[in-house]
Amino acid sequence: MGLLLLLTSMLLSSYFHSGRVVTAQRLFKIRDITLSIEPAPDVTRDTNVTLRCQAFVSSSGQEALSREYRIYKDGNTIYSKNTSTSEDLLYPLSEARVSNSGKYKCKISIEQKDMTSGAKKLTVAGLSKPLLHINKDVVSEGEEVTATCTAPGETGSFFFYFYEDTKEIQEKQVNSNQAEARLHFSSTGYHKIHCGYTVLVTPESFKSKESLSVTVSVKELPIVAVLEIFPESKIYEGDKLDIFCSVKNNPRSTESINLYLSQGSQLLSSGYSTVNHSMVALAKDPEEFECRLEMGNVRKFDTKAVSVTELFSVPTLTMYPAEVFQREYMTLNCRSETSASERLDRDELTYTLDPTESPLISKVNGVFSVKALLYDFNYTCVAKAKEIVKRSETLTVRPKVAVSTPKISVVGRVVIGQSFKILCQSDIGSLPINYTLLWGYDQLNITTVKEPFQQALFTVTVRKSDEISKYMCEARNGQKEAPLSKRLNATVIVPLTNPILTVLPHLPEISEGDHLYLICGVNGTPPVTFKWYRVGNEHPLYTITTHMNNTNYRVSALSKEHSGMYYCEAINHANILVRSDLVTIEVRLALWKKVLIGGFCLLALSVLVVVVVLCFKSKRGKREAAAELSVKPSRPKSDDSLTVNLTHDTEVYNAATDAAPLYDGTEGRVTNGARDSVASLPADISNRSSYSIPATV
Repeated sequence: MGLLLLLTSMLLSSYFHSGRVVTAQRLFKIRDITLSIEPAPDVTRDTNVTLRCQAFVSSSGQEALSREYRIYKDGNTIYSKNTSTSEDLLYPLSEARVSNSGKYKCKISIEQKDMTSGAKKLTVAGLSKPLLHINKDVVSEGEEVTATCTAPGETGSFFFYFYEDTKEIQEKQVNSNQAEARLHFSSTGYHKIHCGYTVLVTPESFKSKESLSVTVSVKELPIVAVLEIFPESKIYEGDKLDIFCSVKNNPRSTESINLYLSQGSQLLSSGYSTVNHSMVALAKDPEEFECRLEMGNVRKFDTKAVSVTELFSVPTLTMYPAEVFQREYMTLNCRSETSASERLDRDELTYTLDPTESPLISKVNGVFSVKALLYDFNYTCVAKAKEIVKRSETLTVRPKVAVSTPKISVVGRVVIGQSFKILCQSDIGSLPINYTLLWGYDQLNITTVKEPFQQALFTVTVRKSDEISKYMCEARNGQKEAPLSKRLNATVIVPLTNPILTVLPHLPEISEGDHLYLICGVNGTPPVTFKWYRVGNEHPLYTITTHMNNTNYRVSALSKEHSGMYYCEAINHANILVRSDLVTIEVRLALWKKVLIGGFCLLALSVLVVVVVLCFKSKRGKREAAAELSVKPSRPKSDDSLTVNLTHDTEVYNAATDAAPLYDGTEGRVTNGARDSVASLPADISNRSSYSIPATV
């Protein structure tokens, strides 16, 4: 029984938490949430504005859900509320102000689920006109006035501004709609003041109109500052000045009085009732003396300017000549243009040079003879009379460096008939330097070098090799003597001419197996690059660069294939290519081949002679044998007779019958094509023009 009660209590506790019932099967969905501004997003001041937050929630069951709403302005929470109703949340902004302007959002949270609406911007236009109030409208000099500026009905963060006429005199930042300022006026008379304010609504600001002006009358106190300077007139340099600063019409108030005596920005003295100062008068740029009185907020001052006549003017230092070379003597003149002759004798005015370490020679007051140093040096003239010392502006002497003997050279190569450049250059010398090019001793051209890396270049042309040595150059930068360079020494390149291709051995003697030498020669300046070509070949057979005007190309073990047309080309630094005439080379048979062919010819001729002799003997024997044969003639019939016409040298004869006997070329024999009969011919047949041969039966 006890166990049953325990299980029951555990089941019930799963449905209860913090005193309320939770339904495990309860489901909900926040579908959407919107924020709207009523009556409109843009309103004027004093409009009643309502922010409406509307949430759309779907849920299972009849019991209402607990909802938490939050309203945000510019990211900060300004309102929150818990409710279990589904009605819209309304947040009123009564009599809206500019400070209510901003971006608003609405957020709903239900059981750890939330959703935030989109931002809506509210703009409220219009600010109230500020009100200015002062505690006194009539005050004495130095007395304080309290001014209060109010922005009626406005809220937010403010900047208040206080103005005197159009000039801003104070600024206050407060978080309320009212600011207070304590004002002091530096001068007597009437002063008009007004105020204005600005409301800060991040990230914008809104400025109000200006308040009405309020007039404050400031009365002058009788107290004054008095400045006295003695002597009052005809003051010269070196005179003693006595200056007094005092108070007049002291009201004997409890406020302490302070006096300040100054000249320009320099404070000379200070005190309480009377201040004095003594000094030597100097004629420099005029500066006012001021006696200043301060009593609380009261400021009084008196100023005076003193005119001091110069005893002598500031000296000027000049040099002669205007340009000087190192270690040369120059003259420095130091003079004051004006002096007060009624107070100063000329002998009282003395001049010195600073520094005095340099060797000086002075025979006349203010005139110095100085030897120029090797480097730049500064001089200052010091004029002195009656304890008055004046210094001139610093004169910087820059001694010039005499130009050194120039060096003359060529730029690039010198080719006869082609223009080239000559360079004249000195190692040392102050700029500018004038360089003059000479041919012999005749002036050709002048170039001025003004910059450190500038060069003196001259463009010329030579037509003969010996002309190059006539060029010289002269350098001058102001010195009396102009150094002259040495004569120009440079290699002159003569362009190549007369290219000739020579063949060894001589053309008729060139045979197979010989060594052929193709010698190419030119006139001109080496080094020369030679190339040999054979007509039909694009690339050269051989290339060589030599410091001679001729060289050769050797072809070893000639053969018939080496026959052809050859030429050579040559070029030097003048870059003008020359070509020889064509040479035709025919390689003949070698001598042993000629002998061998001759032997074969003689042998063949001998064999032919032997054969002819043998043939002749053989034919002769046959004719003799044929003569010995007996020939038996018969009565020929008229229709059977065969008549043969035989001509000399074995020509063929025509027969009268259809049979066509032919002479076969053998002496004493005739072949009858019809009967193949052979007749023996007499030995003297050759001496007959015709012969009758009896027919064979």
